[in-house]
Amino acid sequence: MYSEDLDLTRFRGDAYRESLRQFLREKYQDKPIAVVVAVGGDTLDLVLRWRAELWPNASVVFTMIEKSDYERLKPPPDVVTGNVAELKFANAVTAARAVVPDLQSIVLVGGSWEGRVIFRNWQNEIGAAAAGLKVINLIGLTVDEARNRVASLPDGSAIIFSATYSDRGGGFYPPVTALEQIAEVANRPIIVAAETMIGSGGTGGFVLLPGVLGAEVAGLALRILNGEAAKDIPTSPTKAVKPIFDWTKMQRWGVNESDLPPGSEVRFREPPFWQVYRLQSVGIAAIILIQTALISILLHERKRRNDAEKESRTRMAELAHVSRQATAGELSSSIAHELNQPLGAILTNAETAELMLQSSSPDLAELREILADIRRDDQRASQVLQRLRGFLKRAPFEVRDIDLNDIMREAFGFLAVQASNRNVALYLQPVAGELRVKGDPVQLQQVILNLVVNSMEAMSAIPYGRAVIGRTELNGGSSAIISISDSGPGIPAEKLADVFDPFFTTKKQGMGIGLSIARTIVQAHKGRIWAENQPEGGAVFHLSMPLTLH
Repeated sequence: MYSEDLDLTRFRGDAYRESLRQFLREKYQDKPIAVVVAVGGDTLDLVLRWRAELWPNASVVFTMIEKSDYERLKPPPDVVTGNVAELKFANAVTAARAVVPDLQSIVLVGGSWEGRVIFRNWQNEIGAAAAGLKVINLIGLTVDEARNRVASLPDGSAIIFSATYSDRGGGFYPPVTALEQIAEVANRPIIVAAETMIGSGGTGGFVLLPGVLGAEVAGLALRILNGEAAKDIPTSPTKAVKPIFDWTKMQRWGVNESDLPPGSEVRFREPPFWQVYRLQSVGIAAIILIQTALISILLHERKRRNDAEKESRTRMAELAHVSRQATAGELSSSIAHELNQPLGAILTNAETAELMLQSSSPDLAELREILADIRRDDQRASQVLQRLRGFLKRAPFEVRDIDLNDIMREAFGFLAVQASNRNVALYLQPVAGELRVKGDPVQLQQVILNLVVNSMEAMSAIPYGRAVIGRTELNGGSSAIISISDSGPGIPAEKLADVFDPFFTTKKQGMGIGLSIARTIVQAHKGRIWAENQPEGGAVFHLSMPLTLH
């Protein structure tokens, strides 16, 4: 298979054509050519003239021949066959009306009619097809001249571009290149007549499909090569014309797809995201659904957890209240002692005041001092009762800013009489300054009281040397540690891990809930509590809590 580009659009004249004839005669004189395929009217004209000399035994198959050229050339049907293209200017006007519904004028742009491979018949159809429209004829202008004109066209107009191969300025352009330069500045949509111009600036039109033309002519050539005679293959119209439009240009010019001619094909349509990324879209949708389900489940679980935590805090507060009542019972002697001291002082001062008032000249200054002492002792007793009431009251978990050193001082002061009655020495060794934490002071005081009372009870079998030491210290800059140590026998190593379990106790009358409640309270304060034995003997309980950051 051989291919020749005769370049008839750029080079013309008898001398050039004669040189082509001589060239082809020399080139193919020894080649047995069976079929000659002619593309375009001028090419078919030359092939018909030269066939007898150059390819006397060859059949001729033509394509891209307009009906007017076919009728003018009248090829002999015994050796020539092909497909005739009927490209009507009326179709271009129909496409223009679809793109510009209020069409008032058409603008013709292209090279001179004489230099065309195709579309030459349009010049004879314009009058009838464009009846009622204003025709602006820019045929034959240079590309630069056409660019200047199409940049400022009136509304209601459409450009009909046929083809430009060369212009009167001497420039040569492949049609697509010329169209791109025109479309670069045009202010109105461009109707085209070749598929190759869709995507190169053309909005659309009834276009010639080169691929279909090639398939048709290849089919005819193969039939002849397979033994059929050209005379048995009648000439027929081509099917290579179809209305095709560019979606991107339709969007630019506001063209509705419903206005296009029936059977139109829209190219370069921007598909929706889910079509371009189908798998990704399905994956994203699945992830969103899964996430939605997980979020719903997590929200449900969060609500259940919050309800459970609220219920747990309520139960913990109730259990802690019961434990405080039990602790208060154990500390009843300390409470009575703390109340007896101010009450006894009040009684003594009152009796003294009565005696002084029996005197004929009582010392008023001394009476004032006695009354001040009575008021002070009354306030002291009131504080004891308030502290006891606060310790015993049933209250929800209440967090506020407190000083751990103050909590330790109050707890150790509260237990002073109890420790004295049990021959236990209490030592408090607070760190200098404040240890500010967020917590419930009543519940934290309960933890410390519980630990100190447990330590005192653990030393009940020791005849002497009973001591409980309370310490506070900083653990870096983020947490504080409270330690309660004693001089008792310590905790059996195998039971160290169980001391905080509910209902675990080594006391005969114990319930086993004190340390369990203590651990629950500490954990509610985002802290940690643990126990260990000291190398020198005795047990020590530590609890760690995060400091308040300022």
